[in-house]
Amino acid sequence: MFDKRLKYSYAEQRMENIKKLVILLWISAFFIAHLLLTSFIVTTREMRNASMQPAISPGERILFLSFGLKELFPEFPLLRTLPVKRGDVVLITIKDEPGRNIFARFAEKICRFVTLGMAGFGKSSERHFLKRVIALPGDEVSMTKFVMRVKPADDMYTYTEFELSKDLYPITIPETPPLWDEKIPFSGNMEPMTLGSGSYFVLSDDRANTNDSRTWGQIPAKYINAKALFRYWPLIKFGKI
Repeated sequence: MFDKRLKYSYAEQRMENIKKLVILLWISAFFIAHLLLTSFIVTTREMRNASMQPAISPGERILFLSFGLKELFPEFPLLRTLPVKRGDVVLITIKDEPGRNIFARFAEKICRFVTLGMAGFGKSSERHFLKRVIALPGDEVSMTKFVMRVKPADDMYTYTEFELSKDLYPITIPETPPLWDEKIPFSGNMEPMTLGSGSYFVLSDDRANTNDSRTWGQIPAKYINAKALFRYWPLIKFGKI
């Protein structure tokens, strides 16, 4: 039996190879565009715990505006300050040391690209947390009965966190025992603290025993790498958080 390739002329074989090359180039271009988009412009995350309830529940997926360009060009004038305001939900990323090498990170990107973000490659060297920004650099913060009070750096008055936020958001206030020690982080009260330059104060919407700036302290800007834009899953709750 003759080889199937003999049925085609040289010109037809060449055209077939060109078509395959074009398809390969389109896939490569799409992957590079996806890589740049998810690394420097937007990123997605799934909420995996109840620390941001009732605003965000476990299993919901959020689209974030990435601050990846700030890591590449930290001295660029327009990127020196984070584009976040009080009340924003942000993505905090802490990289465990030692981090994975460039080949492992590239393999991770390919795996997520092929599986549409549903699976990764190996164990991630990063930990991600969704928190709400309560105070900005230079602000003075304190807490009374789980509600934050903020004195902006350029203001002489103190306000509640809700008065300073453009968007309203609900919080979960836990019940505490009558003799609960007010000096512990989750007592619901906190002495005034002034934030340093480039530092932020973030909290969980569920004010129970969940780690945030009450235990971490002030969060340097380098750990905040994205800001929530909107929830895209489940579809019934699609929209701004």
